[in-house]
Amino acid sequence: MPGSFMSLSIFAYDLDERGQPIQAWETVVGHDEAEAVREAKEHAGRHAGILVVKREGKPAVGEEGDPIIVFQSGRTGDFD
Repeated sequence: MPGSFMSLSIFAYDLDERGQPIQAWETVVGHDEAEAVREAKEHAGRHAGILVVKREGKPAVGEEGDPIIVFQSGRTGDFD
């Protein structure tokens, strides 16, 4: 659909001194969910948690959809 978009983000989490998950990094990847999940799985062994989130929206009218969790592994925390 013209004017619409989909973005995928990978969030990595490490544990703080209290054992709570905190965001270590975030990267935005292409439009291929399978590739985003593969990349997330590659990082899963190095972090306490990994999350892949998809968002769809229509920037021309100021709409951004709710985040949809595509993949989750380990302990994750807040994301935005």
